[in-house]
Amino acid sequence: MLLSGLAIHHHFHGPPFDYAGLAVAAAASWIGVPGPGEPVLIAAGVLAAKHKLDLASVLVVAWGAATAGGVAGWLIGMKAGRRVLSAPGPLRQMRAKALARGDDVFARFTVVAILLAPSWIAGIHRVKAAVYLPTNAFGAALWAGGIGLGAYFIGPTVIDLVEDLGWITVLALVLLVSAGAAAEWLRRRRRG
Repeated sequence: MLLSGLAIHHHFHGPPFDYAGLAVAAAASWIGVPGPGEPVLIAAGVLAAKHKLDLASVLVVAWGAATAGGVAGWLIGMKAGRRVLSAPGPLRQMRAKALARGDDVFARFTVVAILLAPSWIAGIHRVKAAVYLPTNAFGAALWAGGIGLGAYFIGPTVIDLVEDLGWITVLALVLLVSAGAAAEWLRRRRRG
């Protein structure tokens, strides 16, 4: 209900160029181009805090563009990514093993893998639209809301918080994988 209310919100306070730049940067980031999305979203959130842009419009534009960029990246991965990775050439065996491992990860932990990996990787591993599209939209909402609102209320230092959360997430994933590997090792040791 909140998103539908924001989606019909049509008052864009501030220069249209700012919203267009935000849309391009957000879409590019979610397609897989490193870098442009977060700094531009932070700048837009700070400008909204200074009443130069409308916060709801910033969040809706960032969410919509990120969602669209995620879908574009997923389609690129689905149409061309697997073919490129399995093509003849250097390191073909290593690429084939990476594809097999990725297929296993995406089969076992689909939603988590979608949220943590670039969109084109989900396409390479042929994630079904029924799972990918809502997960992508949810991830884009978390991204736009978290960083946009953080920049609005905290300011540019929100990126430090986001980076700290990224390290905490990586650490948690390493601990989770280590615990799983240890459990598997113990299970095999008991059997053998």
